[in-house]
Amino acid sequence: MTEPRVEPVAPGKAAHRDPNVLRWLGAYAASLVGDTIYFLALGWAASQAGRPAEVGMIMAMGAIPRAVLMLGGGVIADRIGPRRIVIGSDLVRCAVIIGIAVTLMVTGPAVWLLVVVALVFGAVDALFLPAVGALPPRITGPGQLVRVQGMKALTSRFGGIVGAPVAGLAMGLGGPAAAFAVAGGLFAVSLVLLLALRVAPLPEEAEAGGTVAKQPRSVWGDLTGGLGYIRRHRLIGPLVLSNVLFELGGIPLLNVGLVLLSMERGWGAPGVAWMLGAFSVGAASSAMLLTVRGRVARAGTVRLVALMGGSVLVGVLGAVPALGWAVAVAAPMGFLVALSGGLTAGLIQTSADPAYLGRVTSVTSLVSLGFAPLMYPVMGLAVDLWGAGAVFAGCAVVCGSAAVVGVTYGEVRGAELPVG
Repeated sequence: MTEPRVEPVAPGKAAHRDPNVLRWLGAYAASLVGDTIYFLALGWAASQAGRPAEVGMIMAMGAIPRAVLMLGGGVIADRIGPRRIVIGSDLVRCAVIIGIAVTLMVTGPAVWLLVVVALVFGAVDALFLPAVGALPPRITGPGQLVRVQGMKALTSRFGGIVGAPVAGLAMGLGGPAAAFAVAGGLFAVSLVLLLALRVAPLPEEAEAGGTVAKQPRSVWGDLTGGLGYIRRHRLIGPLVLSNVLFELGGIPLLNVGLVLLSMERGWGAPGVAWMLGAFSVGAASSAMLLTVRGRVARAGTVRLVALMGGSVLVGVLGAVPALGWAVAVAAPMGFLVALSGGLTAGLIQTSADPAYLGRVTSVTSLVSLGFAPLMYPVMGLAVDLWGAGAVFAGCAVVCGSAAVVGVTYGEVRGAELPVG
């Protein structure tokens, strides 16, 4: 059984007017809001089932299978096809979450049960994330991929804004069981939209009439082949390395560093909210720009400038003395970080051989969801030893090294996006 086929999207056809792309985006939005509700419901149920230490253990359980299985998830996405993987993932998530909702309606939450749910969810994420990242080149033309990244980023902001209040409302009305039920319903909506999604075949499949004979190869062979492809590619290799450096320096700073900075400066919880809010506004503005324009000329150079500018602002944010200045710095920082991220994703997706895209996506997802969170305790210890200002300056250097990597490669400096 092969993946459903469509003819490649005609050049110039805008992604935001393509019903197929909008189905994918709607499925992604429903899944994203469902994820947010699930995570909040899991935390609330854990707080009812166990002690604080057990709550932390339950919430961390999902990261273990993600870190262990993510690269294998990329191999499976490339072998089986990303559409099948995202459909299967949503089907499993829907069944598991509705099952836990029904269970909690009958009995109270138990620590062992929540651990199992978190582990299953993490394992499914390890399959889902590489597959969903490999889908855009199969549902739209190369010239529309940056626009799709902008639309995806806007949807991510929407999910973060909508998910938390919906979860709170559901838990207020019926506890964690109701919130899990709402999340399960959203996964069901995502599943229906994905079932209606049409995907184009890989180029070699199209030439062979929809099927292509492949030499038998082990999963390990596919994995090492994908890593070798990244290492040898003169554009994708440096882009992935640059992305790794930027996320290792930036993700712990956003998720932990801002909290510690606000505590050290006496700005409190409102300070964190203001800085994160300003960063989100800047990031959303960048996503809107990419959505509207669809293409950025001299994308490689613009990306490097955005990386360097964002890195400088990371250092500035740790040095400003007042909250007002911090908010004023966080907004353009969010704009530049999101701009560089959108261009990185667009360049990778338009340059990568589609047969390797699941594995390429798995590597980038592993860094952001597996390795970068391991830096959270390091961030806390460093701030305790040297202060937030010094740590933010160090993070600025790490992030800036991402731009230095790009500058040393002519393929990165001169990278261009296809014309839509």
